[in-house]
Amino acid sequence: MLNRREIIQTATVGTVALGLPTLFATPQAAAAEVAGFTLPPLPYACDALEPHLDARTMEIHHDKHHAGYVANLNKALAGHSDWLKLTPIQVISKLAELPEGIRTAVRNNGGGHANHSLFWTIMSKKGGEPRGDLKKAIDDSFGSFGAFQKEFGTAALKQFGSGWAWLVPGKEKPLTVVATANQDNPVMTGAAAPILGIDVWEHAYYLKYQNKRADYIAAWFQVINWDQVAANYHAAKKG
Repeated sequence: MLNRREIIQTATVGTVALGLPTLFATPQAAAAEVAGFTLPPLPYACDALEPHLDARTMEIHHDKHHAGYVANLNKALAGHSDWLKLTPIQVISKLAELPEGIRTAVRNNGGGHANHSLFWTIMSKKGGEPRGDLKKAIDDSFGSFGAFQKEFGTAALKQFGSGWAWLVPGKEKPLTVVATANQDNPVMTGAAAPILGIDVWEHAYYLKYQNKRADYIAAWFQVINWDQVAANYHAAKKG
């Protein structure tokens, strides 16, 4: 025979077994059950790129700005579950297939998600210069690494307002420099996916560099992860 206390304990265990944990799931567990894009973690600590890129800017840039793009992209694509199964690059390369009513929101926020997802990975404390096949491709396309730096830096510096400068696999040359406004990406106009990109929105540099975008660009060149850029280039060549 069970006493009153044992009956209550048994009933509680049985209720939990029927599924009450889902009602009291942690926010992280509940979020994992919802289909949608997620914010990728930084591949390094926020202060890893000091003194070139400051920790506070990196924290706000990733945890607030990028997170906002992800949240708004999921909101725009609510009810379009097939699109949530694609990669961010696939989404923004097929904008014309989206309903017109959500196209601008997906362009802005899908571009923000795709662009930043690349941006974090192509930076590291290591820095240095390109080597091997990537160096040859840069030399063949621009004449020298120095000439590439000048052309890329000029594109980033002269981008009016917010936007990006990109290094993109080309058709006539192995690589080409492209600039886009806002959160646009070269794939939106049918170009190949970029292998390198610099964010020149003010939120990427203003806390440390204020209006001195040229100083930010020069500092950013010190933290490019050329090994990752080379891996992106090799993947692009394979199609």
